[in-house]
Amino acid sequence: MATTIAALTAEGLHLKIPAIIKSVSCCLLLVSGLSQGAERVGDFSLLDQIGNSHQMSWYDDNHAIALLVQANGSDATRKALPAYIGLQKRFASQGIQFFMINPMGRLNRDAVNAEISALTQDIPVLMDDTQLVSEALGVDKSGEVFLFDPNSFRVVFRGPTGPELEAALNSLLNGKAISTAAVAMSGSDVSYRTESAISYTKDIAPVIAQNCATCHRKGGIAPFALDSYAMAQGWSPMIREVLLTKRMPPGQVDPHVHKFSNGRTLAIEDAQNIVRWVEAGSPRDGDTDPLAALTWPDTKWNVGSEPDLIVKIPAQEIPATGVLEYVHIQVPIVGMEKDRWLRASEFIPGDRTVVHHATGSVSGAGDTAPRRDPDVAVLNRYVPGAEPRIEPPNTGGLLKKDSVINVTMHYTTSGREAIDESEFGLWFYPDDVVPQERMKSHLIGNFANDWRTIPAFAKNFEVSNSFILPENADVYQYHPHMHFRGKDLRMVADYPDGRREELINIADYSYAWQLTYDLEKPISMPAGTKITSTAHFDNSAQNLANPDPSRPIPWGEQSWDEMFFGEIIWKAHKD
Repeated sequence: MATTIAALTAEGLHLKIPAIIKSVSCCLLLVSGLSQGAERVGDFSLLDQIGNSHQMSWYDDNHAIALLVQANGSDATRKALPAYIGLQKRFASQGIQFFMINPMGRLNRDAVNAEISALTQDIPVLMDDTQLVSEALGVDKSGEVFLFDPNSFRVVFRGPTGPELEAALNSLLNGKAISTAAVAMSGSDVSYRTESAISYTKDIAPVIAQNCATCHRKGGIAPFALDSYAMAQGWSPMIREVLLTKRMPPGQVDPHVHKFSNGRTLAIEDAQNIVRWVEAGSPRDGDTDPLAALTWPDTKWNVGSEPDLIVKIPAQEIPATGVLEYVHIQVPIVGMEKDRWLRASEFIPGDRTVVHHATGSVSGAGDTAPRRDPDVAVLNRYVPGAEPRIEPPNTGGLLKKDSVINVTMHYTTSGREAIDESEFGLWFYPDDVVPQERMKSHLIGNFANDWRTIPAFAKNFEVSNSFILPENADVYQYHPHMHFRGKDLRMVADYPDGRREELINIADYSYAWQLTYDLEKPISMPAGTKITSTAHFDNSAQNLANPDPSRPIPWGEQSWDEMFFGEIIWKAHKD
């Protein structure tokens, strides 16, 4: 179990709810336990009060991370903050990263932002909505300061703002041991959810089945299967790590900004249950194993039925090594006797180890450009983590019988030779059904003609562009796209009446998961609404995916260059 404090009782109980420490003897144990060497908390990632993501390992070029425990209305926080701000002004430039952390789990970041922004604009507040990080750190009262080592992932000091904290900071800067590692203090208690028995069969397996096993199964895109208790138990330390760092579920969007049917965020209680189950030793209960009982359709297609038509892309030979240019292929659609209205499409890569992404557009035979007819069908694109394109009811595009698909394939070598035989699956409306509505989209970003080169070693390079909606629209989806240095991307709407609304916040963008996010409910926007995409790039050595931080980055199709856009997908609003 990853907590800050060693066992406190003869039974070896770990500190799960630090607010129980009220006596002097317990405080002495606290000091003694920390001075003897704190347990490894592990890396973690949290969003701050304005939705920016912060992962502790990203700050490993600092000597330490300071965390002041913040709670709205807390006298202890109010009294500690002036001294803490003073320390931030003195030590931030010397390699100490300053944060606050809110452990209350009240989902009140707007209120926290309002209270803190009146006092400081320079210290983000990490919002621990699940309280799991605060539990692991051993947070038990507001106003306390923790010094966290972003290399060892251990707490090296805890106590009030005062001479001991300043001495600890100076020791860190001078490469010396901290003489006083923990100082007892008073403050407002932090309460946690009452611990109850967590059942593998009732609380853990169903969540894994719903959120993980569709990828983590035999034949799935994930590297191992979570298809039994033994596999879940064996991978449980990693499960804890990826939940606390928010690496999984993949493609997580800010849950405070709209609801997405495929947002892939875990409910707070589910995340709490899984982490606490892992920390309890991943116990098993019951006579059956729900994960072992899972069955999956015997098909590679995800629309719900076999396609009405499969378009096979000619086999492509991929070498073991080297840099590959994009491959452009015209594929005639064979087997259509008449024009059909398309209701769904899906691209299935033949070899996922070499297919990075693929796009397809529809044109007439012999044409190289897509058909400009507004009724023309739009095909599913493939990117890591892609889902099928399934049109909303009464919505679709026309696929004429003489059409060809202009396929663009981006291959990456994998160290072995491969043959890729990818396919498009097509699903049609019945012959007597003509959908009346069409989906439209626009890429809001910077391209080759207006690109600004990203400087070498830039940690937070901002780009932005806007688009004016030409008609009243119902917005259904957003799709972000950047490469290895993409850090975050937000889209906002400025309405003609002066209102501003945040549409999506991809707070920790990953090139490995370029999802299209589907709103649970479409958002109606009037003509004249300005949609702005704003993103940041991390071209520093702290970005572990960065091929070369010393290189200024141009626009380019290859992954080591960069792109930027936020796509918006809508239908014309029917008055």
